[in-house]
Amino acid sequence: MRLFFIEESELAGPNPAVRGVDARHIIDVLRLKPGDRIGLFDGTGEQYEAKISALASGRVEVSVLGSFDPGVESPLELVVAQSFLKEKKMDALVRQLTELGISKWIPFISWRSVPRPDEKRIVARALRWEKIAKEAAKQCKRVKITRIGKTVSFDEILTVEKNYDLKIVFWENEKNLLDPKSLAAGHKELKRILVMFGPEGGFEVNEIEKAKESGFITAGIGPRILKAETATICACALMQFLFGDMGKNLDKGEGLK
Repeated sequence: MRLFFIEESELAGPNPAVRGVDARHIIDVLRLKPGDRIGLFDGTGEQYEAKISALASGRVEVSVLGSFDPGVESPLELVVAQSFLKEKKMDALVRQLTELGISKWIPFISWRSVPRPDEKRIVARALRWEKIAKEAAKQCKRVKITRIGKTVSFDEILTVEKNYDLKIVFWENEKNLLDPKSLAAGHKELKRILVMFGPEGGFEVNEIEKAKESGFITAGIGPRILKAETATICACALMQFLFGDMGKNLDKGEGLK
């Protein structure tokens, strides 16, 4: 069943409707008709089965038949803090990380960040990332949309949110790799994890020291030096494998022996 986005406010109204790009796709590309069934999601975690009841210009009225949890969201709330990268790399990361099931994306500017957009540009980029996250969620059939956080400074990222079970900064100069058994043993549950990644030039040593003072642990991702965007994808896939839904969950005692 094809999946389309509908605003949460629409579902609360008497005549819910799909609007915008998705409505035009339903009408002009797929040429669906009243009576055809479609899937809907509003980004909050539920999927809906619906029937098209009427078509209009830029609007597809639907009748919601029921809702269910499709079981596609990770039990791990993985929040990614990413230092600004050059060119279109940030756009690609939002798309790929949404596919990997991350919960939130927080861009920040560190000492070696080359792009330093002004406020107007930051607002435009955030709107673009929200659009990319929505489209990526629809493509991979997620029912939650990756939230896009406000762009902050490095110092702000250390204190922007504190209620995490684990905070990790991945650093190319760290030789020690993650030990999932010791991490799982040291915490009753690992349900909310913040991971932080630097720019193309990496973090300054004093930034790493500040992160450690703020409760972060440092970790490497193997002996090879990865490009900044590759490191982010690799580490997030690893976290979903160890603590999410891409492998056996260590918190349930089904992990590595």
